[in-house]
Parts: sequence; structure tokens; C-alpha cells
Amino acid sequence: MIRYRIETVVFVALALAALLLGGCDGESDNAPTPSPTAEQPTATATVPTEESPTPTPTMRWVPMFRGNLANAGVNPGPGVEGSPTLLWRFETGDSVFSSPAVVDGVVYVGSFDGNVYALDAATGDERWRFETGDWVVPSPAVVDGVVYVGSLDNYVYALDAATRNERWRFETGEDVHSSPAVVDGVVYIGSLDGSVYALDGATGEERWRVHLGGPVLSSPAVVDGVVYIGGGDSSAYALDGATGEQRWRFQTSDLIHSSPAVVDGVVYIGSFDKFVYALDAGSGGQRWRFETDDRVFSSPAVAEGVVYVGSRDGSVYALDAATGEERWTLEIGDAVHSSAAVVDGVVYIGSGDRSVYALDGATGEERWHFETDDNVFSSPAVVDGVIYIGSYDGFVYAIVEG
Repeated sequence: MIRYRIETVVFVALALAALLLGGCDGESDNAPTPSPTAEQPTATATVPTEESPTPTPTMRWVPMFRGNLANAGVNPGPGVEGSPTLLWRFETGDSVFSSPAVVDGVVYVGSFDGNVYALDAATGDERWRFETGDWVVPSPAVVDGVVYVGSLDNYVYALDAATRNERWRFETGEDVHSSPAVVDGVVYIGSLDGSVYALDGATGEERWRVHLGGPVLSSPAVVDGVVYIGGGDSSAYALDGATGEQRWRFQTSDLIHSSPAVVDGVVYIGSFDKFVYALDAGSGGQRWRFETDDRVFSSPAVAEGVVYVGSRDGSVYALDAATGEERWTLEIGDAVHSSAAVVDGVVYIGSGDRSVYALDGATGEERWHFETDDNVFSSPAVVDGVIYIGSYDGFVYAIVEG
């Protein structure tokens, strides 16, 4: 079952890409117009028999996919620089593609078993679970005591973070692979129905929707009132956060699964056309592009003037943020769909070779790797000396320094 689900999710975007026509590279134009539970066995955390260090709770959080509204991938840390060991692991009922959010001592994550889980960050004990109607592929966003998350049952959910009680649900027209961004009481999210939605965070009422030219797998970044997102029509978009009006559109040559990072007035995003692009956040004009050897699922992380991104070619790349010049490349040997988290000059990322890696951000040298029992396409959250990440083996892992 797990292997079937791996192949389904990994290749759903490839199938969509094959059905869509690629556009001309580097083109900007104006296109879209805005329009206005069954009980399961209780899973438990597996804690190593040898005593492991317990993290000290603080107010450091990773409240949403990529860590913040800019999707920059810089986590609060501290990280795990020495040899890793398992603090705990929690078994869900199926593969975990979702990337954890960590807020106030609780880890929130989805699973292909259809549940959203809240786990104690220190022990891995289950606090609650909420069952949706299908796989939970996206990552939750946790803001002001509310968990916002999409599901492949077409719905976006708002759940009470303390009790799991459903506050509202909103039905889109298709599967929701996109992870939400929440700012100023508005939830921004995409759907495979081809639309980007702006929903009232308190009520779930639709404020606006914009239909793009293809299914939306990318997750939005929101900076200075502008929503940046990739589309299945091979384009990257900038939309007005208040109205949904299109600011600009940049067309690549294939579907965009990658989510944009917006740093210092530049939008960094990958495409299935094998390129990583740097675009002017104000105009959508191309500043540079860098070609990898295969499709780019991974979302860029940007820290200290360097862009870190994985490719399906099995490599992690470090690129100069200003010029796109390659600083280093590490060949891991299997597809890198995971998106990096960067803490204090160390890059943490998962791989299709079943491992989580820690890489030196300056040189690309491997500091360590930690093996799970299946592909790691989830992206890490690094908080208080712990790395939280999911694996297709069905477990959520908490990794600390041994």
C-alpha cells in the first residue's frame, strides 16, 4: 500500500505535466482574472531504549511550510550539527509526505492515512488526530491557535489547535496539494481545480478566487501584500493579496510544483523544465536561471546570499542568490523532492535514498546522514535542537544530536 501511494503522489505531478502544454520561456503577460469519522487504532510513539536528550521548550516555532510567509526555508534552530540519534518516532497509518509545523511544543503533520496529527514535540505522544476524507499531502499552517490544512478530499480545514474541533471547512473543486499561507486573517491556498483561493481565516468564507491556467500544486508565499505562487500552466504568478488581481505572470517551459521563496525583492522558484529561476518580485522579469539535470520539485531555501535547492537528478545545489552562479553541488544519488531547512550555516534536507542529510552550507560537505526505512520527500522543521520530518515508511521522526 505504501509503495503504491508513493508512486501515485510522486508521479501525479509528472502526469499533469505530460497533459499540459509548455509555454515559451521568459514570457510575461496578463492572463487570469479574479472571480469574486471512523475510529482507527491509536498510534504510539517509539522512543529509543537508550536515554536521549530532551529538548527544552522555548518560543521558537516553525508555524507553516518553509517556516514563514516568505517561504525562505530558514528555521529558528538550533540544529543538529553532531552525529544524529533518534529522540522518538511516531507511526501513522501510511506514508508521510506532509512537512511538520511545530508550534508551542506541538508537532502538526498530515499522513496518507487521511489524518492530521498533533504530537508532543518532546515525547512524540499523540495529543489528537483529526480524520479527513482522503490523504493529507500538504503541510499544516498553525496561526493564532488554529490549524489550517488541505486534503485530497477537496477540502480546506480549520481546526482548533488545542482540541482538534473543526471550526470550518471549505470545498474546492479538486484535490488540495498546496499548503496554506495565513496572514492578517486570510488563508491563501491553491487547488488542483486550477484556482488560488483567499479565505476568511475565522469563517472560511471565500473572499476571492483566481483561476490560473492549470492545476495548482505549489504553495503560496505572501510578502508585502502580494501572493506569489506557481501554476500547472508552467507559470509563476504574483497576485494582489486583497483582490486577487494579477500583478504579473512569468512563463517557464513546464509545470511548476516548486513553491516560491521571496527574499530581498527576488522570487526564487523551480520548474519541471529543469531550471531554477530568479525573478524580480516587482515586475516578474528574469534575473537569472540555472539548469539542473532533471525536474525541480524542491522549493528553494535562501540564506546569507545563497539559494539551496534539490533536483530529481539526485543532487542538492547551492547557487549565488545574486548571479545564479553555482557554488557547489552534492550528488546524493536519488531524487531530492524535499526542500531544505537552513540553520546556522547547515542545510538539512531529505532524499529519495531514505535519508535525512546535514550539509555544510559553505562547502556542501556532508556532516552526517540519518537513515529511515523509505523515501524522505517531507521537508524538515528544525526547532530547539530537534529535526522533525516525515518518511514514506509511515513514521514522523524527531532527530537530535547523539
